[in-house]
Parts: sequence; C-alpha cells; structure tokens
Amino acid sequence: MSSSRKITTAEKDQMIHALQSHRVNTLIELRRIEKAFARLGSPDVTEPMTTAWSYYVNSHGLLTELRGLTRDYPFSSECVEEAKRRVYADPQSNRSWNFCWLVLSKIRDDELIQYYAQYQAEDPSMWGYHEPSDDDVMRLSQAFMAEWNTAVNHMLRHWDQPPRR
Repeated sequence: MSSSRKITTAEKDQMIHALQSHRVNTLIELRRIEKAFARLGSPDVTEPMTTAWSYYVNSHGLLTELRGLTRDYPFSSECVEEAKRRVYADPQSNRSWNFCWLVLSKIRDDELIQYYAQYQAEDPSMWGYHEPSDDDVMRLSQAFMAEWNTAVNHMLRHWDQPPRR
C-alpha cells in the first residue's frame, strides 16, 4: 500500500480486525496502521487504535521491544511500570490516544531512566551480593542510562509529531 493514498473501507475493516484480534502487536506495525488511519480521518478508528496501543503496552510488547534494543543492559520493567502509573495519574494524559507514546514520553520527560539506572546499579543482586564500590555503581548506572536512553529515543523517533487528540 502506498504511504500517500487513502485506504479503502475493506482495508480499514481488515486493519480494525487485525488490531482487535491482536494480530498486530509491534511498534512499527501499529504505527503503519496509525498513519493510515490518520490519512483516513474517520472517527470510528480511534477506539480500536487506542485499545491496540494499550494492549501493546500492557501485554509487555513495549517492554519486549525496549529489551530487544537493550541487549547488554536489559530495560527496567520497573521503569515502564512507573511510567504507566504516572500516565494513569496524569490528568493531561488524555491529550493523546496513544498510550505507548505517553509512556515513552513520561519515561523521558520525568527522567525515570536516571532513577531506575541508579536503582538497578545499586541492587546487590547485580553484584553477586558483594559490596560494589561507588565508582563501580556509577559506571554501571551510566551504562544503563546510555543504552536505555538510546532505546527510548529510538522508539520516540517513530513519531514526527506527538499523537494528539
């Protein structure tokens, strides 16, 4: 399908069915459909798209893809869960139908990576329950931050502009 042409009603219905049956559950595929729906401008696509983004995040699709980008220092599930909690608590979260974008933006804007990188670097299990030096903790924290920030920024680049209501 050309990226500039509008989709047909049959194609729209197929995409809605794919979203509702969770056959589409990767960031790239969800963005492809989101872009097609944006060109369509039809109000009946908002709910299936909103639900699909929520499913993607809540079924750990987002965490799985983040961890695919952070193989050396696997992305923190606690960081994603805290971002989700903050999105739910944020009265401004209704500014977008896209839960994934909201969570990624919350991770970036609230500087959650810095906190969770430090938290994870200080975890005794990271050190075989031996006491690490402050320098060791700092180096590990910086390694987490570098890889995690790169992953979040990579994922956020999928949006030319924020998906707003």
